[in-house]
Amino acid sequence: MPNQSRPKVKKSRALGIALTPKAVKYFEARPYPPGEHGRGRKQNSDYKVRLLEKQRLRAQYDISERQMARAYDRAKKAEGKTGEALVVELERRLDALVLRSGIARTIYQARQMVVHGHIEVNGQKVDKPSFRVRPDDVVMVRERSRSKTLFQVAREGGFAPEGETPRYLQVNLKALAFRLDREPNRKEIPVICDEQLVVEYYAR
Repeated sequence: MPNQSRPKVKKSRALGIALTPKAVKYFEARPYPPGEHGRGRKQNSDYKVRLLEKQRLRAQYDISERQMARAYDRAKKAEGKTGEALVVELERRLDALVLRSGIARTIYQARQMVVHGHIEVNGQKVDKPSFRVRPDDVVMVRERSRSKTLFQVAREGGFAPEGETPRYLQVNLKALAFRLDREPNRKEIPVICDEQLVVEYYAR
């Protein structure tokens, strides 16, 4: 079940980031929040700035507040900076990596692929988008699903992200498969976020 029912374009403008390829052109044309007061000057409190940053990160992974809080709790126990560990934690989600690999066009499509049972990890079907992929895990589209038009488009690079594939992934689109080579580094993860503000939000 999707976590966000609000129209993606309107949500993109409210958060200041394009959440889908379709939203990019609308966001470029109207780079301000939706509504009649969208262009007005707004005074942001420290709390509001941190809240907005947390909502931006949540939206890019399309997760619930509860899932976000759990990921933060795990990140607090990790070595290094909590904010960087939080983004890495979210990036290891199965639906996020299906998106990064180019098998899906958006995080919403990636979530559907997983929920509908089209994806397997190390030969076993996994239908939980929150499944945490580990280094050396091999993820691929299940044999029975590969003939679907959606995956034929993906195989030909129709959903491949702009720029190069993140270096922590080894991708073979023709085989509709990829492997997580190692833990991602925060600098490599294509997410727009000041994660320190998110940490400050939860630590308040």
